[in-house]
Amino acid sequence: MIKNDAWIKQAASEGMISPFEASLIRRAQLPNDGHETPVISYGLSSYGYDIRLSPNEFRIFRHVPGTVIDPKNFNPENLEPTQLKTDQNGSYFILPAHSYGLGVALERLQMPNNITTICIGKSTYARCGIIANLTPAEAGWRGYLTLEFSNSSSADCRIYANEGVVQLLFLEGEPCQVSYDTRRGKYQDQPEAVTIARV
Repeated sequence: MIKNDAWIKQAASEGMISPFEASLIRRAQLPNDGHETPVISYGLSSYGYDIRLSPNEFRIFRHVPGTVIDPKNFNPENLEPTQLKTDQNGSYFILPAHSYGLGVALERLQMPNNITTICIGKSTYARCGIIANLTPAEAGWRGYLTLEFSNSSSADCRIYANEGVVQLLFLEGEPCQVSYDTRRGKYQDQPEAVTIARV
C-alpha cells in the first residue's frame, strides 16, 4: 500500500526524513539576498515527498578514451565535477545535452523495516527532457540518496540545488525477514556526496 501524507508526517517526526517540510514549498527566500522567489516544489504532498538536490556535489559522465564504464570496477575518472552556479533564480548545476549526471539528495532518509521508497521524476524536469532514474531505498536503508539524471534533450539544462528534484513514494509491505540494514548493504549510511557504483 502507498502511504499518505499523514503517515509520512508521523514517520518523519520519528526520523525517516531529515530535514522535513510538512507542506509543499513553492516559494522560498534565496540565501544570498533574502528575496522570495518561486522554486521547484519540495516537501510533503498527498502521497509522497519531494526531496531536494544538495548543492554539495554534481558529477557528469565524460568519455575517457580507451576506457569502458564497468560497474564491477568503476573508474572515478569517468565522472567530472560540475561547478555550482548562482543567479537571481537560485543555485544550479548545468547538465549538458545528451549527457548523464549524478547528484545527491539534501535530505537524509532512514527507512523503517516494513517500508521501501522509490524515487520518480518530477514533471517540471520531465518537460525539459530530464529523466530521473528510478531509484529504490529498501526497508532498513539509511543515508543520502545518490540521484541519477539523464538529459535526453538537445539543449543544456539547469538542475536547481536546494529545490525539489524527485518525488519519493513510500510502499508498505509485510515486515521482511532480512532488511537492508540486517544484511549490511553496500550503500548503507551514504554521506551527502555522490557515491559511485560498488560490488
